Amino acid sequence: MYAALDIGGTKIAGALVDAEGRVVHRVQHPTPARESARALMDAVESVLDALAQDARWSEIRGLGIASAGPVDTVAGTVSPVNIPAWRAFPLVAEVRAHPEVFAGIEPVLIGDAVAMAAAEHWQGAARGYDNALCMVVSTGVGGGLILKGRLFPGRSGNAGHIGHISVDLDGSVCPCGARGCVEGLAGGPAIARQAREAGWTPPHGDAPTAEAVAADAHRGDPRALAAFERAGQALAAAIAATAALVEIDVAVIGGGVAQAGEVLFAPLRQHLGDYAVLDFVRGLEVRAAVLAQDAGLVGAAAAARALPHSAPVAGAPVAGAPAADGADRRDTKPVQLEGA
Repeated sequence: MYAALDIGGTKIAGALVDAEGRVVHRVQHPTPARESARALMDAVESVLDALAQDARWSEIRGLGIASAGPVDTVAGTVSPVNIPAWRAFPLVAEVRAHPEVFAGIEPVLIGDAVAMAAAEHWQGAARGYDNALCMVVSTGVGGGLILKGRLFPGRSGNAGHIGHISVDLDGSVCPCGARGCVEGLAGGPAIARQAREAGWTPPHGDAPTAEAVAADAHRGDPRALAAFERAGQALAAAIAATAALVEIDVAVIGGGVAQAGEVLFAPLRQHLGDYAVLDFVRGLEVRAAVLAQDAGLVGAAAAARALPHSAPVAGAPVAGAPAADGADRRDTKPVQLEGA
């Protein structure tokens, strides 16, 4: 049994996950995203308290944390863009200190998109593939990599952050500071913005969301279809670039925007044929994610399961503990996902 936390801008979820990747108990609280750092941690602790009331808590062998990022898995800190009060917040240390977390359990921290990759590789659409890119396309765009059958979180835990690949050299400035990022073209707010700039308005006074754009795209609205066409093209360019770098076998797309279905996937696949033209990337498969809202929890459990319960991600030292000789031991080796 593994404990898992999934922390995002709207919800803080917790679960007990068994060795087969099944969520056997789930708890969820809203994220007080605009409140103080302490109020946020109190919400996390309330989720842990609720999980610990389950009799199976005594069986846990590890604890994984998936968090909106950026994250720093070496320092054990998080700085979620959509949670302003947490900047370099010592989340691992805070969770480790919780009275219900057993001595010797070292929480394993990964980014939420990396967690999605771990989950889809263990129990989802990337199962059976040795090399995969798994993407979350929602308000933002994130991703994680499976290479040679292993989760590859990178030095800081942010490897695969495809949303900030630049695909438009003259594009708008992204909040990250770069120009023409995938997120600025394919994230939910970007899709809604592009549709509105083309003259689209949401029906019946609804909010101008990507979901509303998708509904009109399914009804054939050309302005809504054009916004998803542009998003699909941006995603295709980024996926093809990733495939050229690391030779992935499959790209798995999940997240709220991906729920639009073929109005996103059809132009994505079409444009992928235009960008993935080299022999070793041609014919790359694109699949929809299957684990939905539990992907972060299952992925956090997968990361905890892949390592000894006393070891942090990717062989890094315990958060805050320097190497004996004072050297920086940031290890970038992949994390093995056993049984995947």
